[in-house]
Amino acid sequence: MQNNNHLRLFEEVKKENFFETSKYLNLPDLQFFNWCNRQYQVNRGVYNTIDQWFYEYGIVNIHFRRIQILAFLDFVKDDMLEKQPKFIRFGHGGLSKRLNEFMNDFGQSNNVIPLKKPSK
Repeated sequence: MQNNNHLRLFEEVKKENFFETSKYLNLPDLQFFNWCNRQYQVNRGVYNTIDQWFYEYGIVNIHFRRIQILAFLDFVKDDMLEKQPKFIRFGHGGLSKRLNEFMNDFGQSNNVIPLKKPSK
């Protein structure tokens, strides 16, 4: 079942720039963060929180988690940078709210991999 999700990932995440950005997915963590910082104006704390959130959601594979991170940052970039052009900021509770919106948005878009949150 998980392999089907991985195969669907590549079908669903095809954007014009997916193959262009995919070369960055295998960078060491610091280099990948630095690239995200340049592309999305996200600070290290926000990046780490997003990464941890997706990991806890059940996306354990780093490659697939980074795809979700990029899709999420793309999802919030225009809206967030319009309000605060220097860095993406969410405010108290705002990041979790936006992550949940992003995951719930799957029904209306093809940006998210439909994974079930593991039961604890």
